[in-house]
Amino acid sequence: QVQLVESGGGLVQPGASLRLSCAASGRTFSSSTMGWFRQAPGKERELVAGISRSGGSTYYADSVKGRFTISRDNSKNTVTLQMNSLKPEDTAVYYCAATRYSTPIANKVDYWGQGTQVTVSS
Repeated sequence: QVQLVESGGGLVQPGASLRLSCAASGRTFSSSTMGWFRQAPGKERELVAGISRSGGSTYYADSVKGRFTISRDNSKNTVTLQMNSLKPEDTAVYYCAATRYSTPIANKVDYWGQGTQVTVSS
């Protein structure tokens, strides 16, 4: 019912910026809470940022507050993660996610994107 496709990942130096985009299909997009998760090798998948159905409320992990910004455009069925001042510890596969619930917890996610690699290295 909902398909998610991420783009925008790549290899950058510390301090650089990247913009990840998630294109969604399906009529239920505007009814879904959206989020970005990331998973580094040997680590659990963790929530990076979330945004409410209307876009009026956002959540950020402490590790990315002040550096990352999540936004959505329901008319275009897109979700964006702007990442600034990137650090080596931000290196991970980033996943777009959609859920019917208010909180984008990993075990409540209904749909996952395929993931896009972000590597921050000098």
